[in-house]
Amino acid sequence: MTAPNHTSQDAGSSIFSDAPPPRMRCEELGAAQKTLVVAFLAVAISYLAWRPSAFNFDALGFSLVVYAAELFGFAVAALHLYMCWRLPLRDAPAPRAGLAVDVFVTTYSEPADIIRRTLLAARNMDYPHQTWLLDDGNRPEMRKLAAGLGCRYIARRHNTGAKAGNLNNALLFSSAECFAVFDADHAPAKGFLVETLGYLDDPTVAFVQTPQDFYNLDSYQHRRLHEGESIRTEQSLFFRVIQRGKDYHNAAFFCGSCAVLRRSAVDFIGGFPGSTVTEDLHASIKLHKAGYRSVYHPHSLAFGLAPANVESFLRQRMRWGLGAMQVWRRERVLSSRRLRTSQKLCYLASILTYFDGWAKAVFYFAPAVVLTTGALPLAAVDASFWIRFVPFYVLGFWVYEEIGRGYGHTFEVGRYNMARFAAFAWSTFGLVRKRVRFRVTQKVLGLDAATHRYLLPQYVVMLANAAAIPFGIALHVSQALPLGALAANIAWAALNVWLAATVVNFSRRLGGFRRRDYRFPVPIPIRLRAEGNRPVLGVLDDVSSSGFRYYGPISRELRVGATFEGDLFLPAGHVPFTAIVRSQLRAARGTRVKCIGCRFLWGEEAERDRLDLCLYGSDAQWQLNGLEERGRPPLERLARALRPGARVERHDPPAHWAPVLYHVVGPSLEAPEVGLVTVPDAAGEPRTLVTLRALDPSAPFRFRMVTRTGSYPLPGRPVPIKNIATPAAPLYVYQIAA
Repeated sequence: MTAPNHTSQDAGSSIFSDAPPPRMRCEELGAAQKTLVVAFLAVAISYLAWRPSAFNFDALGFSLVVYAAELFGFAVAALHLYMCWRLPLRDAPAPRAGLAVDVFVTTYSEPADIIRRTLLAARNMDYPHQTWLLDDGNRPEMRKLAAGLGCRYIARRHNTGAKAGNLNNALLFSSAECFAVFDADHAPAKGFLVETLGYLDDPTVAFVQTPQDFYNLDSYQHRRLHEGESIRTEQSLFFRVIQRGKDYHNAAFFCGSCAVLRRSAVDFIGGFPGSTVTEDLHASIKLHKAGYRSVYHPHSLAFGLAPANVESFLRQRMRWGLGAMQVWRRERVLSSRRLRTSQKLCYLASILTYFDGWAKAVFYFAPAVVLTTGALPLAAVDASFWIRFVPFYVLGFWVYEEIGRGYGHTFEVGRYNMARFAAFAWSTFGLVRKRVRFRVTQKVLGLDAATHRYLLPQYVVMLANAAAIPFGIALHVSQALPLGALAANIAWAALNVWLAATVVNFSRRLGGFRRRDYRFPVPIPIRLRAEGNRPVLGVLDDVSSSGFRYYGPISRELRVGATFEGDLFLPAGHVPFTAIVRSQLRAARGTRVKCIGCRFLWGEEAERDRLDLCLYGSDAQWQLNGLEERGRPPLERLARALRPGARVERHDPPAHWAPVLYHVVGPSLEAPEVGLVTVPDAAGEPRTLVTLRALDPSAPFRFRMVTRTGSYPLPGRPVPIKNIATPAAPLYVYQIAA
């Protein structure tokens, strides 16, 4: 194979630095939110200006440390306000025809089944392209996998430069003018290229980044608040708000995956920099220094595998932090003349995120210091302190929620701050460490033997604060600690103990989770063919390509160990399968079998691939189950409370799903098609219909819902609601209107 020339121009020059920033529509803060921000800034400045006059000069060092942590927190908050004041509203331009596009999927040691799913989804994307597997593990089975799926394959004997070297090596063999990059676990949506390539018609745009979303909702960075209703994600604020805010200032950065890049721009900076472990952030700064623009397209177009446990979660964050420190040391962002002031501030905010670990450590251990030594960071905890501190503290949280547009989730962020504070603080040593080894984030589920070791900082916080409380009481009895200071610091210490305990409990619970594959809570209609019985319709749920749960008529023959055959009704068509019963779940207070747990016995990989194409690279599990990531900020809640008659939109999950048979009423005797329909809890509630092909709402349809006890007619007509894209084909969602 002959490699084309990989030209590298002077990375120190700038080609678009004088171009004015493009005008764009933006989502602005409302008048009430702006008033709240102004009030917070006024209160914060007043409080912080007063604080030095309240220092305890008998413990001056301790006073200065706590005050420095408060000043740091305010500086970070001010930068956050600056970044997120305006959020661009982007409409994806249509891509022009004829672009040469390559799609790079990078891998080192990830399991073959994960890579296969990503390659399937990448290969199935709309817009003509060539998919490449870049294997830095140089594994023969990866070469065979790529060939079997019709993808190009590249491997290296040496892993110089890690992922950056892997990408640069691929560019030696690629001549495409645009290329997309995906990590091994990130399965792209079918419309990824169509929605991103159009931005590159602007020659000043170097790359288009999209959110990094994740499909395994039981990961370490997902929290389900209410069963079937709300899910909080640790990175939602960054990808839903902060990156959009950075985009307004032309400072959104490449995140290493789920992005499309202009080849000539990467060539201009000499390829992806391999001197740091975060080649994505490093390349972004170089491209911005060169005068190129970036675009953040804020719609989820790829879905990956989030860290499963605390070890992989913290390793990933430490690598990000160490890489950010390396980039900061090498690129001298604040002193660069080739970055705008707004870009410098946005990059500074990203770097300071990791120093926040030190500030959080101060607040986690300060009450323990007070309770065990009697040393106070204030001369007195009296009324003059409380009338300044309480408004500062309350307004700070309130403004954070408002500027987060419903993605701030203060209490959940507090838990994650506790989980990662030590990792963030440790990563700041990257400013002085010259060599850092690159480690791939663990992508498989399993028992985490190192959980307790990674939770050591949280154990220390918990024990230090809990043990300090009786010491504080003893100091008060001996009149060495005033009552007001004792009460305040006991409450502070108790909060720290609670935060640390919730992190430990959550981490230990996930650390012992053993299932290898994530099970999607996605309903799929099925026709079951058990030996000696006529075919029956049912629904699969809790499904992956390795197994599922089946709900529907269950014959006596379907006991544990029995095998059976059936057909899946998927957007890509009917898929035959064989499965074995592994377990039975019985209904409460009865002997009836409610459902059976099964394992697929695939005969051909092509059949398994058709199921994977419907599960991965899509947000169907969010849309079908009414899951919500966004909460309501306080002002929005207040506005709803003041309008008691206002209609409140609810996104409750369906009670459960049942198969439905439907066909057009007419003289022809067409075989009925199979879909899904919701079975609501109460009579009269609207039903949601999901079909595998588009319906003509004007045509007369006949629907029959199939349950365990029989089939029942459903009156009404289908009213279109939305389509749910999958890498195979869309699902069509309707409401059955009477």
